[in-house]
Amino acid sequence: MERQDDHDNRGKTTLGENTRAVRLPSGPAVNERPVRIPVHRSTTYEFATSQEYADVLDGVSRGYSYARIDTPTAEAFAHALAAMEGAGLDREVRGQAFASGMAAISTTLLALTAAGSHIVASRAIYGNTYSLLDGLLRRFGVRTDFVDITDLEAVRAAVRPETAVIFTETLSNPTMTVSDLPALAGIASDAGARLVVDSTFASPAVCRPLEHGADIVLHSATKYIGGHSDATGGVVVGDPNTVATIRSARIDLGPSLAPDEAFLLHRGLETLPLRVARQCATAAEFAAAVAGHPAVERIDYPGLPTHPGHETALRLFDTGRFGGTVTVTPHGGRDAGMAFADGLRLATIAASLGGTHTLVGHVGSTTHRQLDDATLLTSGIGPGAVRFAIGIEDPADLIADALASLDRCAEEWESAGQAGIDLGTSQ
Repeated sequence: MERQDDHDNRGKTTLGENTRAVRLPSGPAVNERPVRIPVHRSTTYEFATSQEYADVLDGVSRGYSYARIDTPTAEAFAHALAAMEGAGLDREVRGQAFASGMAAISTTLLALTAAGSHIVASRAIYGNTYSLLDGLLRRFGVRTDFVDITDLEAVRAAVRPETAVIFTETLSNPTMTVSDLPALAGIASDAGARLVVDSTFASPAVCRPLEHGADIVLHSATKYIGGHSDATGGVVVGDPNTVATIRSARIDLGPSLAPDEAFLLHRGLETLPLRVARQCATAAEFAAAVAGHPAVERIDYPGLPTHPGHETALRLFDTGRFGGTVTVTPHGGRDAGMAFADGLRLATIAASLGGTHTLVGHVGSTTHRQLDDATLLTSGIGPGAVRFAIGIEDPADLIADALASLDRCAEEWESAGQAGIDLGTSQ
């Protein structure tokens, strides 16, 4: 918006130099629609009147006032992701953008619970989500029961009158457990609770939980959505009323997404189906090849017919894709798993997933470091588990890298076994 004094004083020097410096002419109006969304970096927005300012803050009029509340770039990203997640629905869905995936999870759970509330959560979830539920939220009087989310009777049995949320992941990290979303949605509906689904490991290019009855779907957009390991963010999508409640909590708590990050994440959406299709195809080939190595105790990938969630995945994943993450557990426990990861030459030891590079991590010492070996096993995770977040490299190269490391580890284990050490049962 251009103020009158901008016009009146452009060619004059009656104002002081510092005043003139901050009252420069506005930029040109753009009538054409840009191919890329603009990056609006301004933290504050100007109003013609005090009432106009008040109306925007009160929600009487649409507009922008302050970047912590909303920015056009972050709103464009959230709207775009909502369109992808709600593509198969005949009702309106809306989104909210956050500074990270954990910001999206924590704000959502704080918004949907209160002191005395109860949550039923999958036992096989991300380590920081586990810490949030079992630590921070417990301090505020919110109790959580962790269950085997694939045991629907156990889920029903865990529900209480005060249950406000059933929380799960479309594909769990790192066991790739597949949640039966329609069945869980029915249990949540019967209990008067909301089904909240973290779909980070799937993305809308694999599964869209809202179409299967979820009330809220959320993502760490840092992963598949961004897709290039260069932007951090989170996003929540659901019905307008629930999302409005979450938005209010976001404004109060402050974990808003920066405009530059929003631009990069929005850019990632354009290639999401292409990238994920390749990552899923490579992951399927990788899992099948590595599963046959004698040094492998277990492999978790729902695309394999031997995976316990395979049939559920066939039913829910209408894209025919099963995710781009494969977890390989070698014989030998924690030390063997770390040696296997260290022996890789192509795959990179690093945090996160969903980018163009294949990244690996020993689960028990990284993403699930909050859990001891006993708790890992209770969650269905072997102490030696190594998670492969498949990138877009050629499958044959990734397979050769993994098999070579397994071969080297097998030689070391054989030597150790000859020395009287039973690595097959060590933890």
